[in-house]
Amino acid sequence: MHRTGDRTLIDSRAVIDPQAELDEGVSVGPFSVIGAGVRIGKGTTVGPNVVINGPSTIGQDNRIYQFASVGEDPQDKKYAGEPTRLEIGDHNVIRECATLHRGTVQDEGVTRIGSDNLFMAYIHVAHDCVIGDNIIMANGASLGGHVHIGDWAILGGFTMVHQFGRIGAHSFCGMGSAINMDLPPFVTVSGQPAKPHGINSEGLRRRGFSAEDISQIKRAYKLMYKSGKRLEEAREAISKMLGETPALQVLCDFLSESGRGILR
Repeated sequence: MHRTGDRTLIDSRAVIDPQAELDEGVSVGPFSVIGAGVRIGKGTTVGPNVVINGPSTIGQDNRIYQFASVGEDPQDKKYAGEPTRLEIGDHNVIRECATLHRGTVQDEGVTRIGSDNLFMAYIHVAHDCVIGDNIIMANGASLGGHVHIGDWAILGGFTMVHQFGRIGAHSFCGMGSAINMDLPPFVTVSGQPAKPHGINSEGLRRRGFSAEDISQIKRAYKLMYKSGKRLEEAREAISKMLGETPALQVLCDFLSESGRGILR
């Protein structure tokens, strides 16, 4: 049985399955459809003509705009109706016509989305993606299945990320970037295929990174891209900088885990 603290917040023209659970303060606009197995946290706003299918869990104070499709079946030919999930955190904005799909049993069976993210119009988050916090996906950006995105990354409009790709924290993808390899933290890329163009200095300044940290991150970038070192050698050199610059830990961890190579 669905429950809500204030029935007046649900438009009478919305269709809500009896097995959906809506917390207090959830509002639902006209002609929206909320299916069985959907749980929505307090204060979340669902606009008109939204479809949310389950099993899906949506946290508090999210705003979902008209014509978004949330928690739909994965676009994977191997999918055979298994009860996979979508989990969304708090304070996310999901704009018009965005599509966010559930996971598949070929992975962990769940698509995970953190908090404080902005998903602009027509973006696509495919099955089994893992998305951190404070991420921006601009209009038309699309993720293949199993993509992982670190905190504070920005994907410009119509960026495309190949399945199983990883986008590092604080990275920046220019408009129309085609990402076919792993993108390390802090790095700015653009093009088709995408190529590196330095670090995301302006983004780091806005987030409070010190001038010294930014200088050291630039040095690490040069070790990866300008020194002629093999990736393993560059990673070893960067690891020796951690004592002075702990902010580089996220980069060292990323390089240690990269199995498909990084954008060059």
